[in-house]
Amino acid sequence: MPEHDTFIKVTVPLLVAVATLWLTYFNNLRLAQRKERLDLVDRQLRDLYGPLLALCIANRVAYHDAFRRLYRPGGIPMWDPPKDDPENRPTADDVEAFRLWTKEVFMPTNRELFRRIVYHTDLLMEESMPECLLALLAHIQAYEGLIKEWDAEIFMHNTPAIRFPGGVEEHIKERYKKLKLSQAALQGNIAMSRSHWAARKTAKIKALFG
Repeated sequence: MPEHDTFIKVTVPLLVAVATLWLTYFNNLRLAQRKERLDLVDRQLRDLYGPLLALCIANRVAYHDAFRRLYRPGGIPMWDPPKDDPENRPTADDVEAFRLWTKEVFMPTNRELFRRIVYHTDLLMEESMPECLLALLAHIQAYEGLIKEWDAEIFMHNTPAIRFPGGVEEHIKERYKKLKLSQAALQGNIAMSRSHWAARKTAKIKALFG
């Protein structure tokens, strides 16, 4: 019996230590995987989808609530008024103001949109570049060429051949919302795993050894 008692005294602590190490390893592995996923989601929000959404909204509000309110009030289109309403076609002052706002307000934001997309393609949720973002890049590049014409005092065109693609803001907003939900879920899981780890470890060890 003494030998049996000695065996138990030596073996049980050893088994407890091994079980503790095993549980700790797999818990840390699970936490690391979740942390890695959270880091990616954080980067997607911080470096791509968050800025893209803010920039799109900023340009939309600046155009519709600022420029249009000042120069084309009443919801009158800037470049496509009804053909039977020639009095609402843009005046020379409207056109000059539009070029100024484009160069000083809209294009700096557009260039940041371009930069965010081009330099953070690794953060896209899709495996390939979405068509609406490709169209947005082409629209911005077309505006760059148009502004060069204006700088050279060539005023044959007031808008680029490639218009701003529809659905861009909605596309970005949808992905932003999905990422925010994923971020909250991952943060909650990690916090829960850390706060309850000690209690769960004790419970599992008790279950293993009765």
